[in-house]
Amino acid sequence: MSEPLRLAERLSDIQPSATVAITQRARELRAEGVDVLSFSMGEPDFDTPAHIREAAKAAIDAGATRYTAARGTLELREAICKVSAERRGGHAHDPAEVVVGVGAKHILFNLALALFDPGDEVIVPAPYWVSYPEQVRMAGATPVVVETHVDEGFLLTPSALEDAVTSKTKALILCSPSNPTGSAYRASDLEAIAAVARKHRFWIIVDEIYAQLVYEGFDQRSILEIAPDLRDRIILVDGVSKTYAMTGWRIGWMLGPKQVAKACDTLQGQETSNAAAVSQAASRAALLGSQAPVEQMRKAFEERRDVMVDGLNAIDGIDCRVPEGAFYAFPSVRGLLGRRAGKLTLDDDLAVAKFFLETARCAVVPGTAFGAPGFMRLSYAAGTETLRAGLSRIAEAVRTLA
Repeated sequence: MSEPLRLAERLSDIQPSATVAITQRARELRAEGVDVLSFSMGEPDFDTPAHIREAAKAAIDAGATRYTAARGTLELREAICKVSAERRGGHAHDPAEVVVGVGAKHILFNLALALFDPGDEVIVPAPYWVSYPEQVRMAGATPVVVETHVDEGFLLTPSALEDAVTSKTKALILCSPSNPTGSAYRASDLEAIAAVARKHRFWIIVDEIYAQLVYEGFDQRSILEIAPDLRDRIILVDGVSKTYAMTGWRIGWMLGPKQVAKACDTLQGQETSNAAAVSQAASRAALLGSQAPVEQMRKAFEERRDVMVDGLNAIDGIDCRVPEGAFYAFPSVRGLLGRRAGKLTLDDDLAVAKFFLETARCAVVPGTAFGAPGFMRLSYAAGTETLRAGLSRIAEAVRTLA
């Protein structure tokens, strides 16, 4: 039998998504009849609000079943500009500075291809969303991972940023509020980062997909508000997936300089063409319609956050800071390391995740996947009773450790 044809060499450096893999494993166990509670996927458990679903149905009947412009309909891009200006202190974009894609992940991949070349360096603070460094590598560039610390709120400090910048630095990728930590940058934090950026020349890509999901009155700000003088190199990434419980609709977008938007439009014309027409119509309805469902979901997430964080901190060996936003808890499990479960020694967070899945029947994502060994990500985008049941299982499993 002849040897199989080789795959592309670039795949040798790319890691599969840990969050997707663990969620899939939880689904497989459920299909086998195993009662597994999954806290691994970043997906709201709410239904898409009714008025958005109705708008989609009406759009289908009105003929939203054909191709649109590759960068998205003008109507949706105008709505994005309007709402973005309202949410970002009046700093407006033109529809020509907007590209709509098949989810924010697609937009980020387009940006990687449009901006990064082999030899470029891209600064990625850790803990990071699993796709940031992988997309940088797929573009042939090098991710420069900068560690942040729990006692500093998992925030990139200006001194750490300055130390990471070199003549090869092409971009900085930030996420606020963060996936996986839920940490968010205050205005003063963003100003300190902007001060460093003013001394150098690199793109500032800020993923703000969770910006509407902040708690206890946190003053969520965009770096565009804080440093409008850097507008010519600030690129904002946003979408409807998290805010409106529209993960399956696959709509995200970028707002940035026209040259970047034009480049992403050109790429998208050769990749996917437009995002689904009906999803674009639904997203426009989400942005321009009632925001009451968003506030209802935000309040529910805040209550769930408290249940999750309090429950984790009540378990011996686990320590969890209170996140400012998103819907993730990111506890340290270092207090469990070295303990034993039968023949299994919990040597690292990977072993702890395996223990939680096999013994507590709870699927979580080890911090190693996010560049933060010794930690764990648990999504609280699940009902309160599910959260309490999972926390009870984990606590009971931990009590069995030697």
